This record gives sequence, structure tokens and C-alpha cells, in this order.
Amino acid sequence: MNVAVLGASNKPERYSHQAVVLLAKKGHAVFPIHPALAEIDGQRVFKRLADVPAPLHTVTMYVSPSHSTGMAEAILAAHPERVIFNPGTENPELEATLAAAGIAVVRACTLVLLRTGQF
Repeated sequence: MNVAVLGASNKPERYSHQAVVLLAKKGHAVFPIHPALAEIDGQRVFKRLADVPAPLHTVTMYVSPSHSTGMAEAILAAHPERVIFNPGTENPELEATLAAAGIAVVRACTLVLLRTGQF
């Protein structure tokens, strides 16, 4: 499954970095998104969601609500089937916008979903 990680980090202690690594380990095509990085754990990093060259099934959020509010248009344009809001990224306004467009909104931890076979 094609998965974009918004707010991906190159710092191993960050959950967004761990998600990039675990998604790849579980066989998913991972598209880390960060405007200032080139690579994370051997994965090419994309500056913007619009730069991802493949259709996305899932976007997993690792950015604060103050940053994600301005991402509605980019997420809608990417047409993912679902968006996962990890703990601390919850954004009711953005969630409502995505849900109204028919995108499944999930409040959960991507790492827990992956480790428990619920992803």
C-alpha cells in the first residue's frame, strides 16, 4: 500500500521516523514528506505531498494542527482513501473537511496499528 508520512523526521527517536522505517519493513511503499530533507533511512523524501509520483492509499499525519490546517487542499488533491491522525495531530476542522470529501479519518497511532496487524 502507498503511504505518505507527513512530517517525516530523520531523527530515529521521533515517531515519524519510526513509522517510515516500520512501514517499509512491513512492505508498504513509503513516501516521507518533509520540505528540508532528502533521505530518511534510505527512503527518498518528497518536499510536498504533490510531489509523490504514485496514488496514495494512506496519509499519516505527524504535524501539529497549526501546520496541518493549511494542508487541506494538498491532502484533498492527493485523494487518499484515509488519513491517520496520530496522537497530538488531531485537527477537528481538517478532519471534518476530509470526511466531507469522502476520505476516511482515523484517530490512531500508526505504529500501534502496524504492530497489531490493524493497519
